[in-house]
Amino acid sequence: KNNKKYWANIMNVLGFIGGSGIYKLEFLTDIKEHQIKSSFGDPSGPIIEGKIDNNTVYFLSRHGEGHTLSPSSINYCANIDCLKQVGVTDLISLSAVGSLKDNLKPGTFVIVDQFIDRTINRKKSFFDKGIVAHVPMAHPTCEILMNLSKNICENIKINYSFGGTYLAMEGPQFSTYAESNLYIDWGCDVIGMTNMPEAKLAREAEIRYCSISMVTDYDCWHPDHDKVDLSMIIKTLNDNVDNSKNFIKNFSSKYYEGVSFENDKTSNILDTSIITKKEFWDKDLENKLTNILKRYKKNSNVSK
Repeated sequence: KNNKKYWANIMNVLGFIGGSGIYKLEFLTDIKEHQIKSSFGDPSGPIIEGKIDNNTVYFLSRHGEGHTLSPSSINYCANIDCLKQVGVTDLISLSAVGSLKDNLKPGTFVIVDQFIDRTINRKKSFFDKGIVAHVPMAHPTCEILMNLSKNICENIKINYSFGGTYLAMEGPQFSTYAESNLYIDWGCDVIGMTNMPEAKLAREAEIRYCSISMVTDYDCWHPDHDKVDLSMIIKTLNDNVDNSKNFIKNFSSKYYEGVSFENDKTSNILDTSIITKKEFWDKDLENKLTNILKRYKKNSNVSK
């Protein structure tokens, strides 16, 4: 075939990480569970392989079955490493968030393009003493995946906002009133607990990343915040989950029709990010990074 988009997409593999409320995808067919181990420890659960309209996708429940993992106890390194092992090249992150803007009402899907990382207790890089890498994070999400997400939201009539800054807090407690207002002053749009360091690690793993943040409620800054009870939040969460699953089905179909990523540099970002010459690499860390460095070691022209 001479179809440029066909060849651009033929080696690409789509994965989804499901946040609060998204623990399984019942509509998948030909399901296989992959109990994968990582040199960074155990992932949140099995990597689920399945088909949507005969197209293979992979799914991981971020908080584990039954929601047993808090945001701070998730092994983000293992999650990304295991998704890399099964061949995922493009990752859609779905997560519940609070709104920091009046116009971002509960039920809105925010297609995030920026992050502010306020987490403090998490391992944030695959790289360590012995192999130093500095990946660029100016544009942490993939614009191509963002635009496709926008088209899907429009097609299936999900209320969405294109672009927005996600404030990642440590948790598991929610914000104080003062913190909430500070983040508003910073120009943040939504607040959550899980997209960092997930987005950073995906970049280091050369996986394109897109965050779909689903608003469940207003953060505590809002004058009506205290009037919202748990049952209202759960209803919105459930509605968001239904919409997210519809989004996943439609997104995967469009994705596998053919998407060109020729202008996106994520898939070989390590070629210009690793500063340590190979002769000085720590062998134990190199072995630990087998999956992350596989393409780089095979194809890179840097000094060996």
